[in-house]
Amino acid sequence: MLDLTYEAPKPKVIAGAKHDWELVIGMEIHAQVSSNAKLFSGASTAVGAEPNSNVSFVDCAMPGMLPVINEYCVEQAVRSGLGLKAAINLRSAFDRKNYFYPDLPQGYQISQLYHPIVGEGEVLVEMGPGVARLVRIERIHLEQDAGKSIHDMDPNMSFVDFNRTGVALMEIVSRPDIRGPEEAAAYVSKLRQILRYLGTCDGNMQNGNLRADVNVSVCRPGQYEKYQETQDFSHLGTRCEIKNMNSLRFIQAAIDYEARRQIAILEDGGSITQETRLYDPDKGETRSMRSKEEAHDYRYFPCPDLLPLEIEQAWVDDIAARMPELPDAKKARFMGDFGLTDYDASVLTAELDSAAFFEAVAQGRDGKLAANWVINELFGRLNKEGHAIGDSPVTAAQLGGMLDLLSKGEITSKMAKDLFEILWTEGGDPAEVAAAHGMKAVTDTGAIEKALDDLIAANPAQVEKAKVNAKLAGWFTGQVLKATGGKANPAVVNEMVAKKLGL
Repeated sequence: MLDLTYEAPKPKVIAGAKHDWELVIGMEIHAQVSSNAKLFSGASTAVGAEPNSNVSFVDCAMPGMLPVINEYCVEQAVRSGLGLKAAINLRSAFDRKNYFYPDLPQGYQISQLYHPIVGEGEVLVEMGPGVARLVRIERIHLEQDAGKSIHDMDPNMSFVDFNRTGVALMEIVSRPDIRGPEEAAAYVSKLRQILRYLGTCDGNMQNGNLRADVNVSVCRPGQYEKYQETQDFSHLGTRCEIKNMNSLRFIQAAIDYEARRQIAILEDGGSITQETRLYDPDKGETRSMRSKEEAHDYRYFPCPDLLPLEIEQAWVDDIAARMPELPDAKKARFMGDFGLTDYDASVLTAELDSAAFFEAVAQGRDGKLAANWVINELFGRLNKEGHAIGDSPVTAAQLGGMLDLLSKGEITSKMAKDLFEILWTEGGDPAEVAAAHGMKAVTDTGAIEKALDDLIAANPAQVEKAKVNAKLAGWFTGQVLKATGGKANPAVVNEMVAKKLGL
């Protein structure tokens, strides 16, 4: 873990009618592995194909078909584990998880319960400058996804699309370390960011490629600390699981509703039933889906079609040697190399493409100036017009070239904004565009000095006011800039005003 100094955020406290209550949250994130083929077959994982077109005989459970492990999916799981500073288990095994549902053609899911491929790890979730929650990862296991049931195409029938059946998933299970709705959303966001940096999951929540099962319980203040001391779950409340959440906003809303629902039951003298629930965003409430199953309810047993998975440490070491720079390390480097604030570095490293764009602009230039333009001008315009960074009309080379003109004093800040607008709409080489549009800063100090001398001579009362209150000297700067058509360098004018007025 990076050598960062931080303090843990305070837990979310909800005031009930009788007592204060605290939240305890654990999460199971299902992340679709970025791979062209499925976990146990060569069928395509492409999104948007015709229903039931990306399905092999293995996927649809034809008699006699046997699964064959996809090595690349295993590599992606190992890479994810290394990115979460987790232990990699050189020996793991697959189990059958038995349940019956129309979109599960085998009648069981091949998963890992007893011997997962990845062991304990951690994620540092920043909640503000100097405030972060360390969330422990219990395990990551590989499993196959189910298909998709479709209920709204016909009033009398349901349909099933098996295209997703057999797609590789990583289930990332956290400890109950999360203490509030905002922390939960931040955890999912941070985990998504890490996986995207690693290239192991695209993190597309809208398509269901990353979704969360959220376990929520409540306890009285002080009980969680007893759990931490003893690791005895009896100190915590009974948890309910909210399934298949794929929106950060809905995750927060569901947790808040579920916590208040449980508090109301407990304060009324009732008890919480462990169960699986669904969140209804239209009604803003959770509702019961089924009683919570335990492992024995699924009749887990070792998958007879797959040998235990054994990997070599040298292979793991090779993957580790090819790991990319991860978000925390990149953020720390940006702050160190470019002198950025914590906030600016966080914004710029939120997405890998954004970080790469900024670094291309800032290389060999003033990092703070580059960050200001990328965050405020470029990102602001991209958001306004609904563009992704990869579709930016202004390239990193163009923005860097414009900043070179600004840093050399060849154009003013006002000219830079006008130039940026032209580059955005018309493109071109920044230096050539600036020359063609007559964008050239007035560098003749003699002309600037004459304009200032004329102003001082014509406004003796304003001079006296400025000498009493230095802030009023800005009036002279503004008038000189106006007189030069905004082409004078404001820094040069400010310096000259201060000297002339003896400030």
